Amino acid sequence: MNHPLITTATALADLLASENAALAAQDHTAATALVAAKRAATGAFATAHATLAAAGGTLDADLRHAAEAAAARLHDLASQNRLLLERAVSVQGAVIGVIARAAPALSADAPRYGAAGRLVDAHRAMPVALSANI
Repeated sequence: MNHPLITTATALADLLASENAALAAQDHTAATALVAAKRAATGAFATAHATLAAAGGTLDADLRHAAEAAAARLHDLASQNRLLLERAVSVQGAVIGVIARAAPALSADAPRYGAAGRLVDAHRAMPVALSANI
């Protein structure tokens, strides 16, 4: 089927399948590398959908069947993607928690400087900031 809606849905589904495979393998570098392509594929799919809707939104029976199959595949892959992304965020949060709990113990004896540039009590609790940005 050579219809823009089917073509873009298939391309988006293929990217989701690749991202899901990377996330399932906990290969976050590979998953992150797909972000730009996934955004572009999502935009192309949205454009194809809007174009079809503006033209009256009708497909012949064969194209409608192909579109329904593509929609079902996208739905299944998107559901799996959501679960895998939630797992990745949970794992990332656990790793950050381990680091945050270890940081004070690792630096307990290190000299610390306050806002005025003077040494402060080494046993006084100091704030710790971590970033989860990728």
